[in-house]
Amino acid sequence: MRIEESVKLDFKDVLFRPKRSTLASRKDVDISREFTFKWSGRAYKGVPIIAANMDGVGTFGMAKSFIDNENQTSVALHKHYGLDDLMGFFDAHGGDSVWYSIGMTGDDQEKLDAFVKKRPGKIEKICLDVANGYSEHFVNFVKTIREKMPDVTIMAGNVVTGEMVEELILAGVDVVKVGIGPGSVCTTRKMTGVGYPQLSAIIDCADAAHGLGGQICADGGCTVPGDVAKAFGGGADFVMLGGMLAGHDQSDQATVEEGGEKFLSFYGMSSDTAMTKHKGGVAEYRASEGKTVKIPYRGDVQGTMQDVLGGIRSTCTYVGAKHLKELSKRTTFIRVSQQINNVFGES
Repeated sequence: MRIEESVKLDFKDVLFRPKRSTLASRKDVDISREFTFKWSGRAYKGVPIIAANMDGVGTFGMAKSFIDNENQTSVALHKHYGLDDLMGFFDAHGGDSVWYSIGMTGDDQEKLDAFVKKRPGKIEKICLDVANGYSEHFVNFVKTIREKMPDVTIMAGNVVTGEMVEELILAGVDVVKVGIGPGSVCTTRKMTGVGYPQLSAIIDCADAAHGLGGQICADGGCTVPGDVAKAFGGGADFVMLGGMLAGHDQSDQATVEEGGEKFLSFYGMSSDTAMTKHKGGVAEYRASEGKTVKIPYRGDVQGTMQDVLGGIRSTCTYVGAKHLKELSKRTTFIRVSQQINNVFGES
């Protein structure tokens, strides 16, 4: 047993230090990024925010809204859509703005193989999504998918340490997904005691990825637009949002009315709710690592996206970053004491 005593930080532990700026307006800020992915060789240009591959978030409705509004963001579709529905969506909208998500089950792989056989070349981006990205089995799975799909951009995770980011990139991953336990409906930290403060995970993992020419996607822990900006300030190339995008028209879920107010359900994909819905229940060898909550109905997601993108632009003006890619270079974080956090009502 050993203990790491160096300070590790979450989003709530820091604030941006403002700096002198020549920017006259938020509209002068470019929040898009351009990358050429390490392994696929594909060029990317867009606003690097991804709707999470969760029920109620990574939906066809969300993807259509993002495409129709041309805000250059993308959606990781949840992995429980049927083959025919997926092919129909890709036929109608293409694969540029969506990530095709799979796990490591045999059914997931069979569906992917069938899709590729019937629609060759349609999938441009794939998200390999597991709760624990540290297993040797997962690394070997990544290598298999890379060999099978050499020209597809692969995002995979989740991990929280630099050495595992390096291993996944060397195995063929273009974008490593970073985060264990920070999500609003994730209970992994409570159930297992495993996790890592998200901002420090981003900082450490970004450093490791960029040294090898890869990218990272910060996944989880963002509850307000300022958190998204902090993730980019810490070095994230992409930020994945779950709870912030739940509860909208695009969630493709029925609303429930209580006391004159409308609500939608939102749950972690390792929750009892999700496993019962998609797998018939929680397997006897595991426990639920997610919870189910009610989210107030929020209307069209574009209102939320305007807040998120506007918040990022505003952050950039405060620190003098004309382009999003400059934000991490212009960032100085100020440690915030727990006493001040309590005054702000944070926990």
